[in-house]
Amino acid sequence: GVEEAINGSDIVIERTYRQQRLIPAFMEPRSVVVDPTGEQTTMWSATQIPHILRLMLALTCGISESKLRVIAPDVGGAFGGKLQVTPEEVITLVVSRRIGKPCKYTETRSESLLAAHHGRDQIQKLTLSATKDGTVTGLKVDLLADMGAYLGLVTPGIPILGAFMYNAIYKFGAYRFTCRTIFTNKAWTDAYRGAGRPEATYAIERIMDELAVEVGVDPLQIREKNWIKHEEFPFSTVAGLEYDSGNYEAATAKAKELFGYDDLRAEQLERRARGDSVQLGIGVSTFTEMCGLAPSRVLGALSYAAGGWEHASVRMLPSGKVEVVTGTSGHGQGHETAWSQIVADRLGMAFDDIEVLHGDTQISHKGLDTYGSRSLAVGGMAVVAAADKVIEKAKPIAAHLLEASVDDLEFTGGKFNVRGTDSSIGLGELAFAVFSAHDLPDGVEPTLDAEATYDPTNFSFPHGTHLCAVEVDTETGAVKLRSYTCVDDIGKVVNPLIVEGQVHGGLVQGIAQALFEEAVYDESGTLVTGSFVDYLVPSAADLINFTTDRTESPATTNALGVKGVGEAGTIASTPAVVNAVVDAVRHLGINDIEMPCSPHRVWTAIRNASSGDDTPTGKSIVDDNADPSHNAQVSDGTDPGSPDTQAVGPDAERGLA
Repeated sequence: GVEEAINGSDIVIERTYRQQRLIPAFMEPRSVVVDPTGEQTTMWSATQIPHILRLMLALTCGISESKLRVIAPDVGGAFGGKLQVTPEEVITLVVSRRIGKPCKYTETRSESLLAAHHGRDQIQKLTLSATKDGTVTGLKVDLLADMGAYLGLVTPGIPILGAFMYNAIYKFGAYRFTCRTIFTNKAWTDAYRGAGRPEATYAIERIMDELAVEVGVDPLQIREKNWIKHEEFPFSTVAGLEYDSGNYEAATAKAKELFGYDDLRAEQLERRARGDSVQLGIGVSTFTEMCGLAPSRVLGALSYAAGGWEHASVRMLPSGKVEVVTGTSGHGQGHETAWSQIVADRLGMAFDDIEVLHGDTQISHKGLDTYGSRSLAVGGMAVVAAADKVIEKAKPIAAHLLEASVDDLEFTGGKFNVRGTDSSIGLGELAFAVFSAHDLPDGVEPTLDAEATYDPTNFSFPHGTHLCAVEVDTETGAVKLRSYTCVDDIGKVVNPLIVEGQVHGGLVQGIAQALFEEAVYDESGTLVTGSFVDYLVPSAADLINFTTDRTESPATTNALGVKGVGEAGTIASTPAVVNAVVDAVRHLGINDIEMPCSPHRVWTAIRNASSGDDTPTGKSIVDDNADPSHNAQVSDGTDPGSPDTQAVGPDAERGLA
């Protein structure tokens, strides 16, 4: 067990990390319009889950699902912040039906920051054990998670998702995860880009740096010593998951080369020797994540109400055009483009001849929507399966019209060809032949349309190596990003431009947690960061150009070999940046600075270290007199596992051994 591993180890490191509360801060605040005057009640909502929303509204309000239509138009960003069944949606529906007239609710930005759900807000106590050469032996996680005042759609499930990721890419022999959830008088928390995985990745990547310091080796060296080697895949982890594929060595080697790692380390030593006031810090994050939510049986075992399947249909129109109906609900991810590419490639059709329909429960009657980097790895596989069924349905009709055996046909480039002859017929021609139905084989249904529901057999596990260099002014505490390089492995890539957009956006949100963003309440429970004046969202001027690249380890659990990418940048970047900040000032006796690493917090840490302050350097350093936008509502230091913490609900404690 984990206690035996810890007690029998040469090195034991304990650290407590704070995940500050964040606000999704999507581009457009939420809006809901309900029209009860038709045969159906129609709701237009800025939501990322139209199918789940319809079901929950029907159950809550006693309305037949067939009498309720939910449309998710362009929602203006979400990042998990619109993965919710909100009181405003329920109230607008009830009021409109009560008065028999259309009703609209539109919130202001301040209302959105106050009332929409928040993310993160955890206190993480980690105990890591290792042998004297740095081989990890055990990991114990005691987590205290703030639910806010109410439970949202998946609020208590967020920390449990993270439970499977604290071991990350490392070969721990023993592991235990304990979670205690508490209700507070703050806004509810729920999914925010990464949802449990960023929190876990931050903690393990921070404490791996501490292990490197303890052993006296480079942070990359301690990671390489402990990570899963590429020849060891598939690998069953201590948390009970099976990683199907990966190559951490290849991603790290490419990242080091692009980053100029060795040269930057040499420059860092020179600056230290000179005693420069501006010090260079280098941060590392070698991460993996579980995404593509997920096998329905696994979600059931975790007490989730819904499953993890997804639905799609492919409709062949008489004109030879194609309609693809998907249960995923795109809101800026590029589903229309990627799904069209997949179907065009599978059916040999022109990209422009394919139309993707989604986000309307009357058009797409079945689905589980978009979150958790699941759209391609799950929804895309449903599209592939439906397209393949179209080909199989077309084959006997093509054989009949070509007067050939089904076994003699091959399908390439959108046509069925008779092997060894010039005889062929295109899928578009077949679509019209099926529409006219003048000459079909006996017993064959006159349609090529097909649908599929796909339930994955496993999560997908993208990974990557992120390297960050920062310059820290030791006289002012100012942190300046100097360079950032990431090499991600997301399996096969459908559209490189979409991937780049997802990675860049994710990096910015992860960096924002490290350096800028924090939702703060005062002692009376008032949100004091209720506008963008106080809630610091970075602009392009605050950031730098990123160097991005990829390696490729195809997933073995789906037909395309793809993995998720929507949350990768956010998950990996936060610890890379904070590790860099701490690395810049570690020689001054500092081994942690609480996020966000604002100039005031960095300066305070340096001041306390230089003055011999007795504040333990392993603890978070917070000045209660600082500007509230730079201070979190900080724990009083109570151990998350102590008796006077409040555990709530049947799933408040879960152990993984």
